[in-house]
Amino acid sequence: MTDDALRIEGLRKRYGRRAPWALDGLDCRFPRGALCGLVGPNGAGKTTLYSVVCGFLPPDGGSVDLLGEGPFDPWRFKGRVGVLPQDAEIQGRLTCSEFLRYMGSLQGLPSAKARSEADRVLRGVRLHERQDSLVGSLSHGMRRRLAVASALLGSPELVLLDEPTAGLDPAQAASLRDELIALRGTSTLIVSSHNLVELERICDWVVLLEQGRCVRQGTVADVTGQRQLVTWRLGPGEVPLEALRAALPEHELQVPSPGLLVQRAPADSDLDASAVVIARELAAAGVGLRGLQRGRSLEESFLATTAG
Repeated sequence: MTDDALRIEGLRKRYGRRAPWALDGLDCRFPRGALCGLVGPNGAGKTTLYSVVCGFLPPDGGSVDLLGEGPFDPWRFKGRVGVLPQDAEIQGRLTCSEFLRYMGSLQGLPSAKARSEADRVLRGVRLHERQDSLVGSLSHGMRRRLAVASALLGSPELVLLDEPTAGLDPAQAASLRDELIALRGTSTLIVSSHNLVELERICDWVVLLEQGRCVRQGTVADVTGQRQLVTWRLGPGEVPLEALRAALPEHELQVPSPGLLVQRAPADSDLDASAVVIARELAAAGVGLRGLQRGRSLEESFLATTAG
């Protein structure tokens, strides 16, 4: 069994012979059991990628390997892949429970199982008290949570979510994030979102797309440089730069502006040990520490990696 829940190799897709490539030889992978982020500007190919992976669109080239069993097949993967499209529309004349039971039946769940799953996912997205409400009576945020619930029915092995927190208020978004985090290790989740702060907070793995290509992928810690880059925010005083360089000769240390010390460490260094050294030298020089940040934010890393 492959360690990847989804592997993409050389994937190409465009909408018309003269149109630019929406996916231009895309190569990327998503580890099994991880909570993954898919990042890219509008037009980068995120929605097209989801559509090809789920069999909504045929590729023009390349390959898709789902769960180590090849490209999507509706019978082979029934109930094993959950999807939330970006602009999911739900029949307003059904109740929340009826809608979810119907979706469960389409996935091959027996009637009793579909009913219990509908109850479970409604509780997970905090809509259980609205189970008998018509979908048409729900607010936009509630309908969005209901759509997410439909993608989680039956605990599928792979879940693709396109902007799942769009339109949710802060409390609803936080609750949904908790629900997704709870699925880590049980299902593989791929979350496409423009909210990079949110993805950085919850994801293990991230894939950065630009113009239909993968420009970088890896763990969030690696992509943001959390193991090598540290920014120290300092109080007043002269930074003992020469003493620091003598104490940490393998580290690159710079003072780009007053109150800042930037540390770039070797890949195999112990940042905790070097932090003790830096804090000691700063204290000896009478320079206070106001805070530090490991790595850059995901947004900064994305802008530095792409055309911005």
